[in-house]
Amino acid sequence: MLQYAFMQNAFVVSLFISLLCPFIGIFLVLRRYSMIGDTLAHSSLAGVAGGLLINVSPILGAFVFTSLCGALIEFLRAYFKKYTDLILTIVLSLSVGVAITIMSSGSIHADINAFMFGSILTVTTSDLITVICLSIVSVITLIALYNQLVFIAFDEEAAKIAGVKVKIINYIFSVLVAATISVSIRIVGVLVLSSMIALPVAAALQLKKGFKITLIASVIVSVIDIMSGLIISFYAGCAPGGMTALVSVFMLCLVIVFQRLRGTFLRRASSTEQ
Repeated sequence: MLQYAFMQNAFVVSLFISLLCPFIGIFLVLRRYSMIGDTLAHSSLAGVAGGLLINVSPILGAFVFTSLCGALIEFLRAYFKKYTDLILTIVLSLSVGVAITIMSSGSIHADINAFMFGSILTVTTSDLITVICLSIVSVITLIALYNQLVFIAFDEEAAKIAGVKVKIINYIFSVLVAATISVSIRIVGVLVLSSMIALPVAAALQLKKGFKITLIASVIVSVIDIMSGLIISFYAGCAPGGMTALVSVFMLCLVIVFQRLRGTFLRRASSTEQ
């Protein structure tokens, strides 16, 4: 399997994705913004279409357009404070409109399905370099803003009172989400990308541990999900996005069942001792 250059590229990209997605996902989930990840994932399709239209890297196109959509979401929050779902509908409508208009114009002479469902055959060396650069910049930024992001995730209003520049950090975080989505679309695909952002975190939350342990656990689950999905899809001859989503759901169910059985065992052990 690893004798193929495209599989080597796919494995490297998958590794970066599996590390980056839960880092972003845990802050989105804790802020109850997981649907923002889904909206921006669908927005990236318009960026891909735009990139193909003007003959630039579709990953770069996805990053630029998704960053603009993320900034637009933050901007609209000032006007629709109590209607987050309405903001997402506005941005999603804009993105889907742009994507469908470009795709239906006949100006794109490339297979865009690979970006919708994910494909291990289309990961090029230039994509690999773009993914590595975006991932490194994203991780460095996350580390630099880690304390502020944690504060905002648990209590945004308190963070404002404490002097944290919440608005600026929210804009920066939107760009980080855009970068994460952009590096993931080649392997995972637009349609199921939000599952890679949310489901590993959902599985880790079942452990009911502290923030750092939950983050580490979500990274471990994410690596298992994406690598397993990639390997199975290679031998099954199917799109890695769908398989990765299925593995993610299976892992979440497995953790829930394990925690339930563990709780039952501990209760029985405790009652026996008494």
